[in-house]
Amino acid sequence: MIYLDSNVVIRLVEGDALARAPLVARLASSLGVARSLTTSRLARLECRSNLLRAGDTATLAQFDVFFSGVEISLIEVTASVVELATEIRAKYNLKTPDALHYASAMEADANVFLTGDRVFARCSDVAVEIL
Repeated sequence: MIYLDSNVVIRLVEGDALARAPLVARLASSLGVARSLTTSRLARLECRSNLLRAGDTATLAQFDVFFSGVEISLIEVTASVVELATEIRAKYNLKTPDALHYASAMEADANVFLTGDRVFARCSDVAVEIL
């Protein structure tokens, strides 16, 4: 299972063809495969909050389609995720949202953490791919 960081989701939905191309190529084998991709409910917040503020209903609808895809499994931000994120934040000196994402990937037993953020290069609990 591949965990998608918020920046990956944003690029997939809002990015131009050049920004999307490496992600689409990487995720091609997951398309149509139930629950092959996962992300945190935090990603929904991060992807949608500015759009809600701006009243951008068209892009909000695109995110809603993405998050309701058969491939996507949402990980809840539970007490155990928060506790694990606390340890990860201390271990890797990550910002709180980043620690929550990485902890969510661990909680989901993801094989890969897909991100565009180089800060995750220092993390080793889940394999990190930076695209």
